[in-house]
Amino acid sequence: MENVFLIVGLGNLGAEYAKTRHNAGFLLVERLAAKWKTDWANERKFEARLARADRSGKRVLLCQPQTFMNLSGETVGALKNFYQLPLKQVLVAVDDADLPFGEIRLRASGSSGGHHGLESIEQHLNTREFARLRIGIGRKDGAREITDYVLGKFSAGETALAEKVLTAAADQTEVWLKAGIQKAMSQFNGLVEAAK
Repeated sequence: MENVFLIVGLGNLGAEYAKTRHNAGFLLVERLAAKWKTDWANERKFEARLARADRSGKRVLLCQPQTFMNLSGETVGALKNFYQLPLKQVLVAVDDADLPFGEIRLRASGSSGGHHGLESIEQHLNTREFARLRIGIGRKDGAREITDYVLGKFSAGETALAEKVLTAAADQTEVWLKAGIQKAMSQFNGLVEAAK
């Protein structure tokens, strides 16, 4: 459908993951849904929570896949096919341990960077040519083994910056919708103000 845009936030299901670093994508789409005053509905046929809104003359679907993170592509592929979405109307928001905490980076395409959620989406869409908004969560002391850190909640000292980062990422997403990816990248990519 010509005027439908899909914004997918990646995350894990369950209360224990609710405010963790790995759920930055979920947190972003929840922030947009609250800002746009739209409600979530479970849509079993897509294995997704969806919130619908009209923004900048476009129909927008906010999506939280209800599969495991590593199977996110099943949901994204099903929605893309059902709504016959051009790839340029799909945006995936995801946490990124290789970006410093406090940095956001939107790209028109790219590699998964080892992120299993992105790998699954690339596999189901059969391409890497879709926009991804990476939300930097950094690494603890540069460690390679980061499972506990990624699945941990933002510390008390990180919460204020995490809020600013999510606000900037939400603003960037709105510019992507309204003015396109180039404008959104040039205006927001990099360290969020408080992190500089």
